[in-house]
Amino acid sequence: MRLSMSSNHFKSLPFEKACQRIAALGFEAIDIWSPYQKCPHLDDVLNRLEPDGLKEVLAKNGLKLYAFSVYVGGYRRYAELLGKAGGGVAIRGSTRPCNPKELTSRMKDFIEGLKPEIELAEKYNSYLAIENHGHALLNSLDSFKAFMDINTHPRLGIALAPRHLQGIKTSVDEVIAISGKQLLFFYAWQRAKGMNQLPGHGPTDFTPWIAALAKIDYRWYVNPFTHHAAEPDVMSAALAKSRDYLRKCYAKAVPT
Repeated sequence: MRLSMSSNHFKSLPFEKACQRIAALGFEAIDIWSPYQKCPHLDDVLNRLEPDGLKEVLAKNGLKLYAFSVYVGGYRRYAELLGKAGGGVAIRGSTRPCNPKELTSRMKDFIEGLKPEIELAEKYNSYLAIENHGHALLNSLDSFKAFMDINTHPRLGIALAPRHLQGIKTSVDEVIAISGKQLLFFYAWQRAKGMNQLPGHGPTDFTPWIAALAKIDYRWYVNPFTHHAAEPDVMSAALAKSRDYLRKCYAKAVPT
């Protein structure tokens, strides 16, 4: 199990300082956020550091580039930057929900509409991951099945947010199994309030999820996550607890 961290957990810090925090906590890779929830990091990288500067900062901290979260700004704005910095996964949402009877046709239309972005991913040696969300096209168990049945693009896949599945009482283990090789990003994130969204803080046992990831031979990173904001020292302590907890879950789920 390899661990990554989203930069928005340290959005109050300059990008270089956020990288230092993430590296000091023992995370191997970074997911850099665009301005969703006022995170300045990705636009700062785009406008100030540029690809070579980004690579230099990451190398200095021993971090690998994993992902860009582009919920604000869109993938096209950052595609060239991601590619020139070494490539990675770009995470975005789907679209508005639909009547279940229209699910297959709507999913076909959605995936067809992604072709320009998929072409950019091919050009810039990257991947496009669609996150599931409440009140969205990719949300229900059937919508995951439809996505898997229709998607044939090797550079298009899923960013799985268990918190939203828990909200509709859908089995996270089952969705992991359905997603298989198309799973490109996994938020270690539970439905709870505040810091309890993080693994090891709230009530959810993450061991079955880690076991399900191992069963599909998941090759990407596990990314502890919360939308709760806290000052950097408090967040660092909370993420350290999550890091240790996930390692314990892995030891139980995948015994040597």
